[in-house]
Amino acid sequence: MNADTAPTTAAEPRDAAGRPPVRAATPADAEAITRMRSEHVLSAPFTEDWVRQCTDELAPRLAPQGDARAFVVDAPDGTMTACALGLIHPVLAAPDYPRGRAARVQLVATHPDHRQRGYARAVVSALLDHLADVEEVTLFELHTSPEAAPLYRELGFSGNPALMRMTRHRQRAGGVPGAQPDSTWVPPQQYADSLPRAAAYVCLYVTDEDDRPLQLHSVYSPGHPWHMIGGAMDLGERPWDAVVRECREETGMTAAGPPRLLATVYGQPREQRPYSTLQLIFDGGRLTADQIRGLTLNPCEHDEARVLPLAEWEALMPARDFARLRAVEEARRTGLAAYVDTWGNA
Repeated sequence: MNADTAPTTAAEPRDAAGRPPVRAATPADAEAITRMRSEHVLSAPFTEDWVRQCTDELAPRLAPQGDARAFVVDAPDGTMTACALGLIHPVLAAPDYPRGRAARVQLVATHPDHRQRGYARAVVSALLDHLADVEEVTLFELHTSPEAAPLYRELGFSGNPALMRMTRHRQRAGGVPGAQPDSTWVPPQQYADSLPRAAAYVCLYVTDEDDRPLQLHSVYSPGHPWHMIGGAMDLGERPWDAVVRECREETGMTAAGPPRLLATVYGQPREQRPYSTLQLIFDGGRLTADQIRGLTLNPCEHDEARVLPLAEWEALMPARDFARLRAVEEARRTGLAAYVDTWGNA
């Protein structure tokens, strides 16, 4: 890790306030940061295979949901001249670390042609400010050289170069004259943790050529003995892709698009199901008698596919299941999408 502290020159780029033009790094900067580390920090440069491997590892970590944050300075030609990289990690909470978040300043590098211009101070300061004020990191650690240690002591670190540490809390409005109120922005994971949880499902409404609903008989759910083709979405899966997958797994049939949404069904959390449920029900069209006979059921999930007039399904399923089926049938018949928010309330 290197640092530079000498006065700047008049020729270097500056922003409107006279500071080096620092910006936050993105996953697209992973290769340049890796090469800065390889060429200007490590005692032996990486091979190209290692550059690719480290780039591939760092890029997703620089995304908003990742654990890496970096700030850089670019030269006028667009090449990277300086960078500071920090890695966020959890620690046990304590009064000095109420959020249980720490960061290691992993890398600070400046290209030799651009040293002694204050770039290292600029990128490290931007990194520390962001980690403390935005990510709510309170414990900082780094390893540095004896030559660079004075810079970090000026920034608040203490200890010897082998391990320097600093505790820093987010600046609160009112603590310093002229301070601005805290931003309402919160880290992506913290925001995600504050949202209500819901399990997402997809269903495919299929009938025969006389518009009689087709239902599958479950071998594992006595509470929902008959239901439509469908199931839970996988993490990151698009709803229609989930329909195609579930239809193939449960019946051997390929769902034909384009997607046409018939109904949205919501269910409140219950004692045995801590999350809300959200179902998207799509139109699967009409099947011929030969197509229905050709369905290949997964015996681990269903043991019968049956077609009946809508009214005859009422006696074979709980009231809430029939209410959903009736709403979906009406949606297809009228062309008006249905909304059901009583699923699971009974």
